[in-house]
Amino acid sequence: MSLNNLKPADGSVKNTKRIARGEGSGHGGTSTRGHKGAKSRSGYKSKIGFEGGQMPLQRRVPKFGFKNPNRVEYNGINLDTLQSLVDNGKVSGDVTVQNLIDNGLIAKSDRVKILGRGELTAKLNVEAHAFSASAKAAIEAQGGEAKTV
Repeated sequence: MSLNNLKPADGSVKNTKRIARGEGSGHGGTSTRGHKGAKSRSGYKSKIGFEGGQMPLQRRVPKFGFKNPNRVEYNGINLDTLQSLVDNGKVSGDVTVQNLIDNGLIAKSDRVKILGRGELTAKLNVEAHAFSASAKAAIEAQGGEAKTV
């Protein structure tokens, strides 16, 4: 075998369909486009989602739901997370939003809600945007203060 006698495998290479090259080609006349209608004409371009006059899928499926543009998202931080910050010596006494940002628990633009999961044993004065009722009760039970920013 050498370069001058290499050839592709039988059946792997097909001749291209030569459209509009006369009747003898087998693809003359209507040039494989059929008779009449928009698809047979030059310059035809279908709209996205057009289904040949059938009701398109995006119009058949009903709309539902509602997205409130004024929704306020809170990042939840639980009492056990606050307790672990105290145990690791990262905060003491006062917990502010800035402390939480410095410790990587929230981003600068986030709003914080303190949630009631876990046990709090330290006396903390906590500053946050919102508190759950159980979290507020647990903080005040330890002699701390829950202050809304």
